[in-house]
Amino acid sequence: MRRHLSKFFHCPIGFNLSNSFPQFKCDVGSYCAASSTRQALFGGHWNECATRALATASLASVSEDLPKDNSVSDMLVDSFGRLHTYLRISLTERCNLRCQYCMPAEGVELTPSPQILTNTEILRLANLFVSSGVTKIRLTGGEPTVRKDIADICLELSNLKGLKTLSMTTNGIALTRKLPRLKDCGLTSLNISLDTLVPAKFEFMTRRKGHEKVMNSINAAIDLGFNPVKVNCVVMRGFNDDEICDFVELTREKAIDIRFIEFMPFDGNVWNVKKLVPYSEMLDTVVSFQA
Repeated sequence: MRRHLSKFFHCPIGFNLSNSFPQFKCDVGSYCAASSTRQALFGGHWNECATRALATASLASVSEDLPKDNSVSDMLVDSFGRLHTYLRISLTERCNLRCQYCMPAEGVELTPSPQILTNTEILRLANLFVSSGVTKIRLTGGEPTVRKDIADICLELSNLKGLKTLSMTTNGIALTRKLPRLKDCGLTSLNISLDTLVPAKFEFMTRRKGHEKVMNSINAAIDLGFNPVKVNCVVMRGFNDDEICDFVELTREKAIDIRFIEFMPFDGNVWNVKKLVPYSEMLDTVVSFQA
């Protein structure tokens, strides 16, 4: 049985619990943001000061011993001496859901289209990072599948020499029909967001219908050979904290990894500490369930 717990922090610390709890393949880490501007990357044709940051660098692995063959640029090594080889690229701010923990019901003010990175600019940016030592890229949003050129982006990124993993995080609503093409274009890893196994609760949380579509996407990903399919679940007290064991039980039936994530504060998501289920409490629940 696969049982995964995952927690993300806005802090420069990463650690792994697998040694303490070998029955879990715990993925516990951190991520940090790094922004860029078109002026710096693409020259003077960008006549404003900067685009909204639509590319973020994310810590995926930490190496205590840095490579000695000069294959990795110093820019990927932070002030703690850790090596960052994982790049997250947000393709769009648009989303076809309105999850309560993510954005207000009316949505968010969108960046004007001319300021969004084009396919060519994304490829150039990614190539700069991969040539400097990045080996994994994750495509995020918003919802990346609402971008019409998502397949073309995957194809071009997958052809970058030195890139080992091309991942995507998606809500799964529009994924099923696009997934075969995305896999053919080089997508190798998939995270699908699903916070509840109850359709009515899904509609309440996302302010949209679509629970069946997400489940179909998970099944389609399994059928296409993505292994494992990672399912991201944001846990909130009073909403889905009673489903933690149900999600774990789901791993008996399907080749999926469940990644439980703490409810984090964002502008406009009405964060409340009373809704927070600490990571330690989630872990205790899963350990008790296994026992």
